Amino acid sequence: MPRTLAATRFWNWVRRNLMRPRALQVVKITIAVAIAWSLAPLMPGTAKEFPYYAPLGALLSMHPTLARSIHSSVQTLAGVLIGIGLAGIVLIVSEPTVLTLSLAVGLGTLIGGMKWMGAGGEYVPITALFVLIIGGPDADGYSIGYATQICLGIVVGLAVNLLILPPLAIGPARERLSGFRKTLATHLTEVGDALVESWPPGRDDWATQGETLNVAARQVRTAVQTADESRKGNPRAWFTRANLDTDYDALLALENVTFHIRNLTEVLAGMVWGKPIALELPPELRPVLSEALHAVAAAISAGDDDARQPHLLDQAGVAIEAILRKMQQEIGAGAASLSPTAAIVIDLKRILMALRPKTDREAVSAPIG
Repeated sequence: MPRTLAATRFWNWVRRNLMRPRALQVVKITIAVAIAWSLAPLMPGTAKEFPYYAPLGALLSMHPTLARSIHSSVQTLAGVLIGIGLAGIVLIVSEPTVLTLSLAVGLGTLIGGMKWMGAGGEYVPITALFVLIIGGPDADGYSIGYATQICLGIVVGLAVNLLILPPLAIGPARERLSGFRKTLATHLTEVGDALVESWPPGRDDWATQGETLNVAARQVRTAVQTADESRKGNPRAWFTRANLDTDYDALLALENVTFHIRNLTEVLAGMVWGKPIALELPPELRPVLSEALHAVAAAISAGDDDARQPHLLDQAGVAIEAILRKMQQEIGAGAASLSPTAAIVIDLKRILMALRPKTDREAVSAPIG
């Protein structure tokens, strides 16, 4: 029993610390570099004289996803070969001089800056420079050794990345989606609290969170795209039936929600402080508006797989209708006071529409007849 408990604790520690994407990547890089360095002296011919380039190739091939590793490795090899070719042209035409060296590096930088070169672009001028300066009179041998060892390192890096827990970033992406939901819900809750605590509200941090929400949305989109990319060619993806289509739908919905939250936040800020546009909010509308914001926040925090979501969406819809009824009672307040509130109601309704299942949204937006 003690041994079983110790083994369980050890495995939990491994999962908690070493199985994290960044920590796992560090371990894999360390292993790949060690293997490449060990194999480098075994290469035939002049290649074994340049063993230090094998660990470099292994390092260059290690990326968060297999697809990106392969793509980047191909680009790196292309950059190395083009750089060797430029250096070869210089050596055929004349001996390396200040002029020819500068031209080779300049042309290599120009070629490397092309979009299709990608990650390998920077290695075009570097390789040309290495061959001309370090290779010197033995440029041919150096070029062969350099390219061979880089290739060895890349092959080792790709093999390690493939065989040792190839990265599958679906879990982290879904955690970010869940965290983003909570961020949006918390923001609306804080705005709702501010409307009924005091007037004008003592806290104004909610009014300046627009760009923060946009940054969070971009980070979530990057995480979902990385998760999608991590499935390509990944053996681990064969054993998981994860369908990221639903995650993309959720992401699009939350991006739409973010847009409308920013809109209503700016309107409310104008009602409170007159910035960026001076607007009015009748005191009688603050409680119902606060209740609606809290109800919509609860609907946002419930994910698509939450059984409570349909009920929470309906509750939020009822709370929004309460704003409209209150506005009808206060119609004597004038358009200048009620129009901004109507704009908030529209944003809240659009948020609820974005949160509903995709089939419901399509049914509502489909043309009649």
